[in-house]
Amino acid sequence: MRIKKTIERIPAGMVVVPLFLGMIINSVAPDLLRIGGFTEALLVNGTLPFIALFLVCVGASVRVNMIGSAVKKGITLLLVKWFVACAIALIAFSVAGMEGLFLGMAPIAILAAMSNSAGAVYLAVAGEYGREDDTAAYPFLAINDGPFLSMVALSIFGMMGYVDGLFSPVDLISVLLPIIIGAILGNLDEDLRTLLSKGTDLLIPFFAFCIGMGISLQALITGGIGGVLIGVMTVILTGGAAYLVYSWFGWNPIVGASEGTTAGNAIPTPAVLAAASPAFAPMMEVATVQIATAVVVGLIGLPMFVTFLVKRLERKGVNIQDLNLPKSERPKIEPELKKHA
Repeated sequence: MRIKKTIERIPAGMVVVPLFLGMIINSVAPDLLRIGGFTEALLVNGTLPFIALFLVCVGASVRVNMIGSAVKKGITLLLVKWFVACAIALIAFSVAGMEGLFLGMAPIAILAAMSNSAGAVYLAVAGEYGREDDTAAYPFLAINDGPFLSMVALSIFGMMGYVDGLFSPVDLISVLLPIIIGAILGNLDEDLRTLLSKGTDLLIPFFAFCIGMGISLQALITGGIGGVLIGVMTVILTGGAAYLVYSWFGWNPIVGASEGTTAGNAIPTPAVLAAASPAFAPMMEVATVQIATAVVVGLIGLPMFVTFLVKRLERKGVNIQDLNLPKSERPKIEPELKKHA
């Protein structure tokens, strides 16, 4: 049987297929793999350990001259996603206020969901389509985990004061450290670089499956049309904006589009906002449910969006793998990227 080749016919198949398989199992028979021991550790609770090891392997592949590029890409993606989220949320707040709904969507749910991203999904897509500096950009994207950037946006909007303790530098260091360890090992010893770099492709389907095991399709029903709309906007608007910006800079735009998701850690954000400012309390429950729905919609919709973009580039004669070559080696590609962005 040619299972691997069959899966790889699907764009981002090594991400999509395990993720959907885990999601289906968790929705239909959630206790099937939750039997303790090695099985549960491997197939349910393995997301963080797998990603940590993946980051070590990524770090080993990053040469010193790629560090500057990784920083630029990470900060660019972080800001693009946050600016889009702020713009849409500001429109929603202007129309609906703090206690109303904008086209059925809670404004705080829009802000929290669209400014947050599923880092594991980004790593999986970047690992399949991107370069080493794309995956090494991940620590900067981790800054949008949780309520920190939502609080910053609301403070700028004048809706609440800044609250200490929502972001700790230790959180960023904890994400950076595995990459730094890998980078030190890989740059000191070429054999270690070769050994560790082989691990990236192996780990992607495992942590993708574990992500799926944390998502239930029932959230689509609970969150209603408002949550679905937020999820769709997150995929198309934030993923699409990052795709265009990456195209303009001559980077691989498929990697940029992979930011069009919402992570599960965005779900508690309305509760944090309500605790910090009672004005948000009336919308806390509906916003929480809508964000949970947006998480599921993003995990379903992003692979479809990526597939569409990959096929669109291929129809224009752009080879996806050529996008990872140094700019000096692909003079004919960049005009195509800008033309068809």
